[in-house]
Amino acid sequence: MKAVAYSIKPFEKEYLAKANRKKHDITLISNSLGPGTAIYAQGKDAVIVFTNDDVSGPVIAQLAAMGIKFIITRSAGTDHIDLPAAAAAGIKTANIPSYSPQAVAEHAVGMAFALNRQMMKADQHSHVFDFRNDDLVGFNFAGKTVGVIGLGHTGQAVAAIYHGMGCKIVGYDVQHARSLRHIRQVSLEQLLESADIISLHIPLTEDTRHFINAQTLALMKPGVMLINTSRGLLIDTASVLEALENRRLGYLGLDVYEFEKGLFFEDHHQDPVKDAMLIKLMSHPNVLITPHQAYLTREALQEIADQTIKNLDLWQAGKCVGKACACAKNCRHIPQPEKIAHS
Repeated sequence: MKAVAYSIKPFEKEYLAKANRKKHDITLISNSLGPGTAIYAQGKDAVIVFTNDDVSGPVIAQLAAMGIKFIITRSAGTDHIDLPAAAAAGIKTANIPSYSPQAVAEHAVGMAFALNRQMMKADQHSHVFDFRNDDLVGFNFAGKTVGVIGLGHTGQAVAAIYHGMGCKIVGYDVQHARSLRHIRQVSLEQLLESADIISLHIPLTEDTRHFINAQTLALMKPGVMLINTSRGLLIDTASVLEALENRRLGYLGLDVYEFEKGLFFEDHHQDPVKDAMLIKLMSHPNVLITPHQAYLTREALQEIADQTIKNLDLWQAGKCVGKACACAKNCRHIPQPEKIAHS
């Protein structure tokens, strides 16, 4: 099968090559997919994209006109793809349904550690030989209540780590009613009111857009820690900034950002004008922002590459891609999005 992979970073190439073993003719380009770059898909059967690519209806129409039949995203989330438009154009779509949940979970907990123990500040001070302990006081995780919102593979991995640290785990997810190890399932309101640390692990849907907003923030404990390694649009950034200012929010860790499209994954340090809201966020000493890197481990990259090639293999053989099928319709397997209800 012939494919073009957009938004490829240098560190991805070896993993894709290892997974592909020259089975498919894949062109790797660093350009992101958009109206001006869709032409690179000419003569291909499939396009391989990432979360920062423009896979909107107009771009899908361009791809369909060139004969593209398949779209694979190298991510679990598919919110950047207009799935109905793809289905209407007869294009099948697939994602990476699960890859190394430990990678994201460990990053989420690592952010919590760094925020709690003031590691960024301590490192900055140490580099100028200021070794005072002033303003570096943290707290013990043991005995604290951690609220995990979204109890899929990653949410459960996060819960297991915190449980091993002696934390009490409460969880909320309307789709997982079964009993889960280490997790006491509660209502959303109970979680928000009781948790000392809240970790988000839900997909972005119409129901979860701005899931964290002025109303949900008002229910949280004063001084709560909020960690988001899922999707930036889960959080209403303006409301979070206000909560930081009034000290209801004590710590904020973001690996994703509401307005990251066209910003994250690239070097913008020489831009004359920078994102004003992001500058405001980073002006707070109790905020840690990383550039959408929670997935970025060797193990996760290989799993993503392996599943990407597997999807191509199955399509070439005329088979459905099973759990990876993300089609809006016209596919045998149609996974329903994980809905999180507001209580």
